[in-house]
Amino acid sequence: MRVFAIGDVVSSAGCDYLRKALPRLKRQLAVDFCIANGENSAVGNGITPQSARALFDSGVDLITTGNHAFRRRESYELFDSRRDLLRPLNYHGSCPGRGFARVDLGYTSLVVVNLIGSAYMEHGSNPFDAMDAVLAQLEDCRIILVDFHAEATAEKKAMGYYLDGRVSAVFGTHTHVLTADAGVLPGGTGYITDLGMTGPKESVLGVQPALSVAWLKTGMPTRFAAADGPCMLNGCVFEIDAKTGRALSAESVQMEES
Repeated sequence: MRVFAIGDVVSSAGCDYLRKALPRLKRQLAVDFCIANGENSAVGNGITPQSARALFDSGVDLITTGNHAFRRRESYELFDSRRDLLRPLNYHGSCPGRGFARVDLGYTSLVVVNLIGSAYMEHGSNPFDAMDAVLAQLEDCRIILVDFHAEATAEKKAMGYYLDGRVSAVFGTHTHVLTADAGVLPGGTGYITDLGMTGPKESVLGVQPALSVAWLKTGMPTRFAAADGPCMLNGCVFEIDAKTGRALSAESVQMEES
């Protein structure tokens, strides 16, 4: 089977471009299941019922999130009511929602796990211990996909090797820059350090460049605003043997709006 994991969708511009590009792209890539990180899909960070609906209407089958998961209070009930919207597994148990989901596709089933890193991030418990605990509950599952929302590339790489041979794919999100290391690890786990982002191409992680420069140069509070202009869509396609759960290939995807 072929799984398409899409990098962080940023702002209404990213949602609009995804809606325009994804249906055709899924056909071209022969995608069986599509995951997108939606924690920045609302205007000004977070996810709202409206931005979640935009992703689902575009053809996304399951939405993962990260450190901005609970930025919008209006989404809390949505996290509790929908099994196809995840928050990081290693957040406190009192948080809304859940950190993994089983999905029945009829001819096969799969599990998606959403993790958050511990390096330079806040509020998450140890992600390695969290994965060990959840894998103990998933011994009957062959296809397991992990969105590791983390800041440090070294932590993402370490998680890939830690889970190699135990899950089907590990893909990093959060840093919004598509990395050049898509491939299959020695134990049969597909891996990429970061999926990149879906949103305005001429931007700093989706933000107007001048605003990011001003904040980083001066240290003064700056009100960020989403960039304008043509968008891009980043992600990775993992081909997985449904019988064994092992990845056969991993190929990054980069598409730009003309």
